[in-house]
Amino acid sequence: MAENDFPGWHGTTIIGVRKGGKVVIAGDGQVSLGQTVIKGTARKVRRISPGGYDVVAGFAGSTADAFTLLERLEAKLEATPGQLQRASVELAKDWRTDKYLQKLEAMLIVSDGKELYVITGAGDVLEPEHDVTAIGSGGNYALAAGRALMDTDKDAEQIAREAMAIAADICVYTNGNLTVETISG
Repeated sequence: MAENDFPGWHGTTIIGVRKGGKVVIAGDGQVSLGQTVIKGTARKVRRISPGGYDVVAGFAGSTADAFTLLERLEAKLEATPGQLQRASVELAKDWRTDKYLQKLEAMLIVSDGKELYVITGAGDVLEPEHDVTAIGSGGNYALAAGRALMDTDKDAEQIAREAMAIAADICVYTNGNLTVETISG
C-alpha cells in the first residue's frame, strides 16, 4: 500500500458543556480506519489530578499524540497547580513552537469545573462563547445540538448526552458508547 493510499484514522466526537456550576465532558468510543470501525469502546475522556487539582480532558485525533499532549498538560499543571488557563496557554505555546510537538495531530477539551477550553496545535486556547464546545468528526453536529439544548431545563450531563446521541445519528464516525466525566467548579 503506497503512503498516499492510507485511508486515515477517523472517529471521535467530544463535547464540553458548562451549566449549573458543573462541566461535563463526554466522548464517544469509535475509532475507524477508512470505512472500517476498528474499535467501538475507546475511552477518550480522562480525569487527571496533577498537584491535587482535578482536571477532565477529552481528546480527538491520534491517540498517541493526544496522550503525549495530556502528559505535557499534566506536567504544566504540576508546575502551576490549580491554574488551568496558564497551563493551557503554556502547552499551546510549546505545541506551536516545538518542532516535535508541531507534528502532533490532536485537539483537547479541558476543564477544572470552572474554566472550559479547547486547545489546538495552532496555538489556540479557546473558551466557548455559549458554554458549549465540541471537537472531532461529529463535533459540529454535537455543538449545534448542545447549543440548541442550552436554553432548556436540562442539566449539563443531559445536554451532553443528548447532543452526543444526535451527533452519533448523523456522523458515521461517531457512536453511542459514551464516556462521561462531570466536574464541579
